[in-house]
Amino acid sequence: MAALQRRKVTVIGAGNVGATTAQRIAESGLADVVLIDIVEGLPQGKGLDLAEAAPVVGHDARIVGTNNYDDTANSDVIVVTSGIARKPGMSRDDLLNTNAGIVRSVVTESAKRSPDAIIVVVTNPLDAMCHVALKASGFPKHRVIGMAGTLDSARYRTFIAAEAGVSVEDVRAFVLGGHGDTMVPLPRYSSIGGIPLPEFLSAERIEAIVKRTRSGGAEIVELLKTGSAYYAPAAATFEVVESILLDRRRLIPCAALLEGEYGISGLYVGVPIVLGASGIEKIVEITLTVDEAAAFRRSADAVKELVDLL
Repeated sequence: MAALQRRKVTVIGAGNVGATTAQRIAESGLADVVLIDIVEGLPQGKGLDLAEAAPVVGHDARIVGTNNYDDTANSDVIVVTSGIARKPGMSRDDLLNTNAGIVRSVVTESAKRSPDAIIVVVTNPLDAMCHVALKASGFPKHRVIGMAGTLDSARYRTFIAAEAGVSVEDVRAFVLGGHGDTMVPLPRYSSIGGIPLPEFLSAERIEAIVKRTRSGGAEIVELLKTGSAYYAPAAATFEVVESILLDRRRLIPCAALLEGEYGISGLYVGVPIVLGASGIEKIVEITLTVDEAAAFRRSADAVKELVDLL
C-alpha cells in the first residue's frame, strides 16, 4: 500500500507571527510545517522547541526549522510573515519599501520550489504586499490571498461581544476594505445569534466599536511598545490555511484581486470570499449603501496609493 502523502505548509519568517502560526498548524495535526528564516539558528531553535512539545500536546506533525529554501519544496500552502514589524508611531504603510523587498525575495525563492502552492500573505502593509507576491510568484490570482480581513473581523467581533455581554461564538460580523485605518466594518451586516446588531447596541456604541476596530493593531503596538500583535494574527492565518487544506469553503473576508467586482479593478482589497482547496473559489459581492460604497472606495484608494508607490 502506498504511503499517505502528508500535507505540507511552509511558514516564511520565524518571528512571533510565523512561529505561532507554525505552532497552531502543527498542533492541529493539519500538516507538516517548514519554518524558514534568514537568521541562522532561529527557525531551527523554534522548530526544535515546537517538535519537543508534540509528545505532550499529542500530535505527529513534523516541524523543520531551516534557512534553506530547498526544504520548502512541494508545499501545499506558503504563508508569508517575513518582514519588519511595526513600532509605536509607525503606520503599516511606513513598512512599505523594506517589506516589499523582503516579500519579493522570499516569494520568488519559495514559489519556484512549490509551483502549485497557494500563497497566504500576512506581511504588512498587507494589501500592497499581495501585489508584490502575485508578481513575484507568477501565480494566478486565485492562489495569492491576503489574510487581513479575517483578523480585522475577529477584532470587530471581539469588541461587539464584550460590549453586548454575549459569547463571541454568536457574533457574526465582518470588515471590508484595506487592512489599515480606512477599513470598513459593516454594522448593517452584523448580528448576534441572527439578531441585527442595532437591536443590542446604540448607534453611538456601534460607532465607538467601529473606530476601535480600525485602530485594533495600533492599540496593541502602543501597549507592547516593542513589537506588534501575533496571537490573533496567527489564529486568523490558521483559519485561512485550514479552510484551504480541508477544502472547507469557508466564507471569510480576505484580500483578493478585484477585477470589476465592487467597481474596482486591478487591486487587492478585503472582500468576502469562498475559500477552498483551489484558493479563492468565489468573490462574494454584497449590496452596499451609498455611504458604505464611498467608504469602501476611499479604502481602495488608500491601497492604490501604496501600490503606486511600489
